[in-house]
Amino acid sequence: MSLKLVALLLSIAGVAGVAIGYYLRYLITLSKKGSMELEIKEMLLSAKEEAKKITTDAEKKAGDTLSAANADIKEKENKVRQTEERLIKKEDLLDKRQTDLDKEVENIKKKADEIRTIKEKADKLEEDRLKALEKVANLTAEEAKNEIVSMLEKQNEQDFMVRMQKMENQGEEMLEGKAREILTTSIQRLASSVASDFMSSTVEIPSDDVKGKIIGKEGRNIKAFERATGVEVLVDDTPGAITISSFDPVRRHVAGIALRELIKDGRVQPARIEQVVEKARQEANKTIKEKGEQAAYECGVLGLDPRILLILGRLHFRTSYGQNVLQHSIEMAHIAGMIAEELGANVQVARAGALLHDIGKALDHEVAGTHVEIGRRILQKFGAPEDVIKAMQAHHEEYPYETLESRIVQTADAISGARPGARRDNVENYLKRLGELEATATSFPGIEKAYALQAGREIRVFVKPEEIDDLKARELAREIALKIEKDLKYPGEIKVNVIRETRSIEFAR
Repeated sequence: MSLKLVALLLSIAGVAGVAIGYYLRYLITLSKKGSMELEIKEMLLSAKEEAKKITTDAEKKAGDTLSAANADIKEKENKVRQTEERLIKKEDLLDKRQTDLDKEVENIKKKADEIRTIKEKADKLEEDRLKALEKVANLTAEEAKNEIVSMLEKQNEQDFMVRMQKMENQGEEMLEGKAREILTTSIQRLASSVASDFMSSTVEIPSDDVKGKIIGKEGRNIKAFERATGVEVLVDDTPGAITISSFDPVRRHVAGIALRELIKDGRVQPARIEQVVEKARQEANKTIKEKGEQAAYECGVLGLDPRILLILGRLHFRTSYGQNVLQHSIEMAHIAGMIAEELGANVQVARAGALLHDIGKALDHEVAGTHVEIGRRILQKFGAPEDVIKAMQAHHEEYPYETLESRIVQTADAISGARPGARRDNVENYLKRLGELEATATSFPGIEKAYALQAGREIRVFVKPEEIDDLKARELAREIALKIEKDLKYPGEIKVNVIRETRSIEFAR
């Protein structure tokens, strides 16, 4: 009985504990709820204050921005007002100028009418004067003109005949010069004993024993060398030298390099010969390339195709009338550049045309045609400018002078080739011709001195003013020209320049 009681009491106690626990938990929940509501109220209050502050700052910034915008608008309005005022002033000024111009135009029209009236009066006076002259002379204007022309023809008939004869002689000289050029070029293009100094070169050897090595057993070595180089090797009794002959200067140069290398090495056999010749050919190609590039750089001609420069370098081994063609071309380029600068022509085109004018001579013994035609094809093939081709193609008058630069190139060619010492010519004969020219001029009375200038193309004569007057000076110039034509032989034309100078000298003491 007691156990049941105890169990009942325990059950009651348990139920009471659970109830008390739930009640305490309810009280705690109520306290937390009150705290959270308080925090929310505080947060709402803080947010309202922050929003009020932000609104106040925004209103302040908006006010500042509005003030700045108003100030900017006012400044712009002031500028627009000033611009309008300036435009109004300019418009007034333009109106005034237009008015002045209209007045000037009216004045000019009036003056033009006055000039037209004066001209009509002058024409009328001239016509009346001409009619009066015709009436006095009993000749019309056309008849008087024919009479004067007839009289002048009779007075200058001899001069006309002399000039016609001069033109005929010049034509014959041009034909003879062209024939000589064709013959000389043909000689240089073909191997001949007459042109041996152009077609051969000599290689020195340390001893005549080397000749046997060069020839080889049954001529094996020399045949291999000639086959590899394309030249003819002449081994004769000349002591200390072997001659290489070929119409191709580049082949001759390659053969010379190879032969000197073989002599220096001492091993002369067909296999070695082929190796040395190939090495010499590469060295020659390098030299040719360097010479072409150096010539173009020296003349200031840039932008050319490397293949053109390679062909140009071959001219280093080419001669024309004994003159090195590459040096002649370089000299021509400088002369053409100076002439082009003086005349206002294209300096670069003139220089390029002069430098490349003889490029066809590098291949004229390999390709058919004149060196001008060969050069044109080379430049066209490798994309040279058309104005450069026009400048170079007319230097022998095979093509017309299409540009000013083509005439400059032809002139530079004549200057470079005709100057004393440039080509094979006897300097003594040249000096003798100049002496004869001066002696012919000074043979007339009343001459103080005479100088031959312009390589003999001009004779400048100074006369004694007390013995020769102005009219006599004109007659003297003609007499000297006739005597030169009669007694001397010369190419081209000689200008006779007679100078009469009077000086009066006094001394203040």
